[in-house]
Amino acid sequence: MKKNKLYWQIPLLVLLVVGTIFIARQQRGEDKEQDVQFLHNEGFMFGTTYRLTYQSGVDLHEEAERAMKDVDAEFSMFNPKSTVAAINRGEKPTLSRMYKEVWQLAQDVNKDTDGAFDVTVAPLVNAWGFGFKTGQQPTPSQVDSLLKVRSELDFSAIAKGYGSDQVARVFDSLGVKNYMVEIGGEVVTRGHNPHGQPWRIGVNKPVEDPENVELQAVLQVDNAALATSGNYRNFYYKGGRKYAHTIDPRTGYPVQHELLSATVVSKQCAMADAYATSFMVLGLEKSKALLQRHPELKAYFIYTDEQGKLAVWHTDGLTIEDN
Repeated sequence: MKKNKLYWQIPLLVLLVVGTIFIARQQRGEDKEQDVQFLHNEGFMFGTTYRLTYQSGVDLHEEAERAMKDVDAEFSMFNPKSTVAAINRGEKPTLSRMYKEVWQLAQDVNKDTDGAFDVTVAPLVNAWGFGFKTGQQPTPSQVDSLLKVRSELDFSAIAKGYGSDQVARVFDSLGVKNYMVEIGGEVVTRGHNPHGQPWRIGVNKPVEDPENVELQAVLQVDNAALATSGNYRNFYYKGGRKYAHTIDPRTGYPVQHELLSATVVSKQCAMADAYATSFMVLGLEKSKALLQRHPELKAYFIYTDEQGKLAVWHTDGLTIEDN
């Protein structure tokens, strides 16, 4: 009887020992991970700055920058050797997998937003931007002409987000669990920050003084991507209300609605980037309607209300710290 009882106890003892060893090893692994320092890299790419913060035993700046340069080689309008620069010169370069991927995403968002997102809008943006500064705005015939041509590509409203995604993929492939990638305000996060807390990303308040940078709110971005679109300091006034200098690629003219800033949280930064730009064209109410079709997207909007004061609207599911 005692032997049978002992036989039943042996598996339990083995299980207890194995479990104890597993927990001890896991604890040692966690302690070892906590000992690894966070590294910080900064630089300039895509005509803007970038910041990388990641927990790693080795410096991965070279690998991350290589990923960004690969994106720049495809989509930069300022790199004469890029694919986009060649297309804008009328050439027909061989299209890479990366170019086709981003082009397809741009076309998908274009269709989903009824043309509010358009990578061929650059000549119109340039024409109106110059006109706002000089007071000599494009004539209706010039606008019509630019609407018809659409021969120049500009991926700036999606390339920085895609670049952030690419750096994130590099970190993921190298086993980095905790990081933040930020390129020109387009962000991808994983894990936790150096304080062991969720990553916190600030949303700027639309103010006219370039020296006065204020935060409207701080969002917790947990294993996700964030992008913000907004002409924070390019406004014009009409009827006592403030409007952003955003060109509607469907009409060729500046939009007239109250939305001043659109922040989008998504799984992909390129997606968040494209939709944030689209919302600045669509305006508050049409953007709300589109978001009902996309529960996977979260948004934080800053707009002017009927009294001309700043107001905020956001989707459910965001963790917001009011500033």
